[in-house]
Parts: sequence; structure tokens; C-alpha cells
Amino acid sequence: MSKKSLQQPADASANAYPDFNLDQPELPKSIEKAALGSGGYPYDERMKRKKYEKQLHELQIELLKLQAHVKKTGSRLVVVFEGRDSAGKGGCIQRFTEHLNPRQARTVALAKPTDGERGQWYFQRYVAHMPTRGEIALFDRSWYNRAGVERVMGFADQDRVAEFLREAPEFEAMLVRDGIHMIKIYLDIGREMQIKRFHSRRHDPLKQWKLSDIDLIAISKWDEYTRAQQEMFRFTHTTTSPWVVVLANDQRRARLEAIRLVLGSMEYDDKDAKVIGTIDDKIVGSGPEFFYGREHVE
Repeated sequence: MSKKSLQQPADASANAYPDFNLDQPELPKSIEKAALGSGGYPYDERMKRKKYEKQLHELQIELLKLQAHVKKTGSRLVVVFEGRDSAGKGGCIQRFTEHLNPRQARTVALAKPTDGERGQWYFQRYVAHMPTRGEIALFDRSWYNRAGVERVMGFADQDRVAEFLREAPEFEAMLVRDGIHMIKIYLDIGREMQIKRFHSRRHDPLKQWKLSDIDLIAISKWDEYTRAQQEMFRFTHTTTSPWVVVLANDQRRARLEAIRLVLGSMEYDDKDAKVIGTIDDKIVGSGPEFFYGREHVE
């Protein structure tokens, strides 16, 4: 069976807007119109706020039950959030932790490595942030920086990237064998949606801190990130530590589905299956159509 990109061709939308610049005060109507459906996103409208807030409230109550279980049993839970730039990782994590006890649930968002850390075994600085008994650690980006931004931006050469892709599954298998419950979530968005969000960050004084020089370069490297993403899935999606992709053009739906994924992965006291509901397989999955695009040929 051959595989074909499930998203639109990586350079198609870039070529479609050759004159667009983020500094333009108005987002072109063509980008605005295409944003929600970009990348093959299946919904024509965003989830309504009232429906979203009701479901979020109920799911956050379930998260508190899960945290109580983790503390009571001495479990260790790691949730890795990766994804396209501007896919909404930080906002998703914020909804996870909003009502959790910060003493047992923490976000790990590391800055670039220091000179000392560059001389260590690559995974060493991440090991220091693994949860102890009764804790939950949510990684806002992780060791997968090497497979994504470091690779695309040239911060890591081909040999180091290849070494990482070999070692990451072994590293994660060690963590799982040691008793850590690990969930890896990849938030993906379409090309036009990324442009729309970058444009919003550029022109909103309250969001400008979210737009880095790396983000600006990412706009012109969509296809390189796509290739890196697909190769990352090919080497690091394993039975022991699988990836789950959440299509995140609608942030509200993405946040709810990410929480459902975590809640559904563990048993805990007084678990309300009706509240958790079922995963929306239109926007959540681990098959080729999610890893390599929305269309494929056999």
C-alpha cells in the first residue's frame, strides 16, 4: 500500500498567498475563509461556547477525580503535548491544570538548553522533570524538540536526529517499564489556520509575546515541518508509547478531546463514563490518515 499526503500539498497554500505579510493589518479574506477547514478539518463551524464550557466543567471535575486517584495509588502520569507552532498546546494544558492541585500536577516547559545541558546525554534534563509517586507532569513540548524544531532549524545535524529517532522509543519504553503511565498527544492544524493564528499574535498586544523569531521562520518551512512530523511518527509511534493526533483547528473541540483521551486511559474511583463520552474519531486518531494526511491511496 502506498501513502499519499493526507493534508494539502505542503507548499500549496504558501504559493497561494505569495504577497501576504504578517505585518498587514488585515488578514486576507481568502485565508480567513479557508482557515477552519484547512488541512482537511471536518467541521464547518466552531463548537458553541456554551456547549464547550458545560462539557469542559464536567470534564475538569473528572480530572480532579483522576488526580485524587493518582495521589492515592502513588501512580505517575506523564502527558506529552507536541504539535505545530500555534496549534494550542499551552491553552490545552492550561485547561488541564486550571483546577488541579499544583502540588501534584505541574507543567514542564523548558527553555533552550544551557551550555552544561548541551554536554549531557540528550534525555538527561528531561529525566529530572519526571513525576514522582502521586504526581502528574504535563510537558509543553518535550524531548521531541530534536525531531521537530531542532531538525528543521538546523540546530541538530542528521546524525543526531537519526540517533534520537532510534533512542526515543527505547527511552520511553524504559519509563513505561518503570511504571510511568505515558500519553503522547500531537496537536495538528492546517496551513491557513496557522497563518491566521500567527497574524492574530502579531497584531494583538496581549499575544505578541507568543510570537517568536522561530515562529516567523516556521511560516516558510511548512513542508519541512511536515516531513519531520511524518518521520517522527514513523519511528516513534510504538505499541508501548503510541502517538494520538488531535486535529486542532477548533481549539475548543481539541481541548475537550485531549482531556477525554487522558481520562479514558486510566481507571479511577467514581469515574463517570457518560460525562467522558466517546472520542471524536473525525478529529482524533492514530492511523495513517492522521499521521500522513487526510487522503491516501491503496
